[in-house]
Amino acid sequence: MTAPLQHPKSARGHDERWWHRATGYQVYPRSFSDSDGDGMGDIPGIISKLGHLSDLGVGFIWLSPVYASPMVDNGYDISDYRDIAPEFGTLDDMDRLIAEARKRDIAIVMDLVVNHSSSLHPWFKAAAATRDCAEHAYYIWRDPAPDGGPPDDAQAAFGGSAWSFVPEVGQYYFHFFSGAQPDLNWQNPALRAEIYDMMRWWLDRGVGGFRMDVISLIGKDVDTRIYEEGPYLHGFLQEMHREVLAGRDLVTIGESWSVSTETGLLYCGRDREELDMVFEFSHIREGWHPELGKFAPKPFDLVAFKRALFAWQELTRDDGWHALFLSNHDLPRQVSFYADDGAHRRPAAKTLATVLHMLRGTPFVYQGEEIGMTNARFDRIDQYRDLETLNHFNAQIAEGVEPSEFLAGANRNSRDNARTPMQWSAAPNGGFTTGTPWIETNPNYPDINVEQDLPDPDSIFAHYKRLIALRRDRDVIAFGQTEPLWEDDPDILAFERRLGAERLLVVANFTNRDQTRALPSHLANRAAKGLAWSHAPREDIPDRLELQPFESLVWIFDAEPGQ
Repeated sequence: MTAPLQHPKSARGHDERWWHRATGYQVYPRSFSDSDGDGMGDIPGIISKLGHLSDLGVGFIWLSPVYASPMVDNGYDISDYRDIAPEFGTLDDMDRLIAEARKRDIAIVMDLVVNHSSSLHPWFKAAAATRDCAEHAYYIWRDPAPDGGPPDDAQAAFGGSAWSFVPEVGQYYFHFFSGAQPDLNWQNPALRAEIYDMMRWWLDRGVGGFRMDVISLIGKDVDTRIYEEGPYLHGFLQEMHREVLAGRDLVTIGESWSVSTETGLLYCGRDREELDMVFEFSHIREGWHPELGKFAPKPFDLVAFKRALFAWQELTRDDGWHALFLSNHDLPRQVSFYADDGAHRRPAAKTLATVLHMLRGTPFVYQGEEIGMTNARFDRIDQYRDLETLNHFNAQIAEGVEPSEFLAGANRNSRDNARTPMQWSAAPNGGFTTGTPWIETNPNYPDINVEQDLPDPDSIFAHYKRLIALRRDRDVIAFGQTEPLWEDDPDILAFERRLGAERLLVVANFTNRDQTRALPSHLANRAAKGLAWSHAPREDIPDRLELQPFESLVWIFDAEPGQ
């Protein structure tokens, strides 16, 4: 097995793991870099850009699925967990990526998709052919209702019934997502053993851990209609830890759309022996319509956003760990959703980065975020490729929603906003490919691209690079406690970080207007050092803050005696 990565020395007084100071970077392979001109990103393309990621300073890459797949859901429908999709490359390419990343002290974290498989996986093909095989019990089957229809009226997340009928076996199988993604039956010990063996196989190849896709679904009980955080979940995660993860120097991140502050530490509490951290979405859901969901997003509410963020900072104050993110492959571009992707795009992108990277936890950067990429704003439904978006469009149009109304929501919140090609240069298609990209490139690539950002010492990229380095170097950023300020202020996000006698003050204007605030007495008129800024550096902390639109500032200083 490959030797562990080398990482900075532990801070005194902390049980430090390498990922406490690291920043993760998510690569969405089909949209990152195309090496062969077929319009599809690939593993050799990722290898060619490792220098960019090393320069940025990331500690690990979360690699969205590159496994063999029919690509109904862009790789989240896996037909072979131990092979690579031909459009992405080969196992040899994957081994080379792991080795080349490690040379740069970057770990590769695989996307583990084990709530479901593809319907083209050999397990499901066997299971759908006959009940008289072991693989049939790898999936969740139920007999038809008395009228011959589905066992119940459960709806899939991607639209339609959650049950599909297979005449060959006379049963329905359950799929939380699409019919091409049948759910695995985690209550079957033989299935769990197969998964654990596969995980060990990847770890032995040198990967640095797993991001576990919708892992909160594996403990479901379909008969009681408990799908998320079901009764078997934590027993399975503890078994996985015992069988696969214990004793290895790696990082594990669960994804749960249902986790709350009431259940968060069940996943990542230090004595739970389950996961290291969990992606939670309370701050994301605050932007969704309570009934109509993501395709009818609400106006951004900073107070609600702060409430969600700081609740998790408080939860993980003394236990567990927080996975920090604002964007990923399932979410819109953060500068378009939370701030201003027009006249104030540059400072707004810096400010969002500052807020996230100065919190306690492990930050994640989604590809293109480091140059302030924006939503695509497609004009027609045929420009979209995302299964979820297309299915919801058909369903909502059938219910009488106007196409223009749906497209307005999709332009703000569709997953395809994050999936347009990475913008490397002003060359055609943003330098992503010499061919025709699988999805249209955002037309603003001549103005927003890596090549343009790199030489500028005041660029968004340079700002991200500074923030990532500060986390590696400053104990108070990696481990300090978070103390919110002005929690009910609708325009300003501010907080302190505290560790020993060291203090950090972070302030951010989330509006396109000038803002002025008087600071609390314990912060006003303090001698301090400016660490990061969106506009211009400032030394010392005044008694009264005057902030430009989307301006953010970070100061470090020593606490007064007794504070």
